[in-house]
Amino acid sequence: MKKYILLFALFCVTMPLLALDPLGAYQVKPPEGCVDKNILQEELNLEDLIQISICTNPALAAQYMGVKAQEATLGVSRSEYLPAVNVTATGNITGQRQEGKSYTQNEPYTAKAEASWLLFDWGGREARTRSTRAYVEAAASQYDASLQELILSVQKAYLNLLAAKESLISAKASLETYKQSYDEAQKRYKLGMVSLSDKLQARTRYEQALLAVVQNENLVQQSQGALAILINLTPDTSLRLHIPVFDNSTTQIANNNVQELMEIARHERPEMRAQQSQEEAAKANLHAAKTRMLPTLSATASAAYNDNWKRSYPYGTDNSAGLLLTWPLFSGFSNMYAAQQASYAYKQSQSQTQNTLRQIENDVWSSYQNYQTALRSYEISQTVLESAEENHRVAFRYYEVGKTDIISLLTAVAQLADARQNKITAFYSLLLSKANLARSIGKY
Repeated sequence: MKKYILLFALFCVTMPLLALDPLGAYQVKPPEGCVDKNILQEELNLEDLIQISICTNPALAAQYMGVKAQEATLGVSRSEYLPAVNVTATGNITGQRQEGKSYTQNEPYTAKAEASWLLFDWGGREARTRSTRAYVEAAASQYDASLQELILSVQKAYLNLLAAKESLISAKASLETYKQSYDEAQKRYKLGMVSLSDKLQARTRYEQALLAVVQNENLVQQSQGALAILINLTPDTSLRLHIPVFDNSTTQIANNNVQELMEIARHERPEMRAQQSQEEAAKANLHAAKTRMLPTLSATASAAYNDNWKRSYPYGTDNSAGLLLTWPLFSGFSNMYAAQQASYAYKQSQSQTQNTLRQIENDVWSSYQNYQTALRSYEISQTVLESAEENHRVAFRYYEVGKTDIISLLTAVAQLADARQNKITAFYSLLLSKANLARSIGKY
């Protein structure tokens, strides 16, 4: 008997170590396909940056661990379908002396195994498991939402860095244009063809353009640091980025029907799936709360072994088996209020689901309108740049031959600089609007 009890106890202790997921609770997989590149040496494209951020971002990793912790609670819930077995053992020394008798010492020990198995509880156990499973699905959807937000953040940081670099190139081009005007004003001032005011105004604009170059250099550094942080690198890390070739297909979306996009979002947005899972969990919690006021039926069994280490005292056994009916007839109204609380929580969750749906629809609508506006703005910025370039060429020729003043020339230069920058801003704003629209429908 001793041998069997020890073997059973050893089995109960070692089984969790041999089978880490015996109840199949863990389903969400960790990120796969991490980029096998020397990040500091090799050229990285947007896909590389996204994959690196998914595999290394500490905030996302922390949320993934939260999902695994929630999955573990599902294993706890499923364990209610299995019997519970407890083994206890005691060993001690007792002594007694009675008047007129000699001292008697006993050294008894006992071992006892008890098992209980819930057979019927009006669906409460199933409701608790369903609720836990819904919470796991909600956590997984929230993790998916965080994943999409991270991808969008990387896209934004990548495009912002490219935009900053383009703006720096544009600022340097404007600096050269202002320098050309300044040089021309100096030449004409030396020849006595213009006043000192022309030279000073041209110099002021030239130095302002130099300041713009310095500011754009700072913007490049700031944007590069923001991107490095997203892939878990220090902000002073210098990255080699692949510059893609952009064409008209880059700015277009596959589906231009906003009603269809909203319908896609209703099914694809992880925030919607998370809220629906929360509602399902609240519904299951309501059922579980109601069953707490009903009786439960369990099967019980126990086996005990007693021995006193003394040959004069034989060992003894004690075994029992039966059914246990438990009915909480009165619990100070706590079960009643618990059921009411679960009912109100379920109704609250239903309202939150409707609110989430409307927010998602509005998100798609706003993102779609922003995209359409950005597309039109980019088209207009191209036409404005062409006009500004032609206007600058004419103004410079007129200034060379003395047909216009320095104010007109510098105005044309400023308009050209603004047009260059506006085209860059409009183009990258269009790409960001497209990325936001994709995120709003749950695509990435």
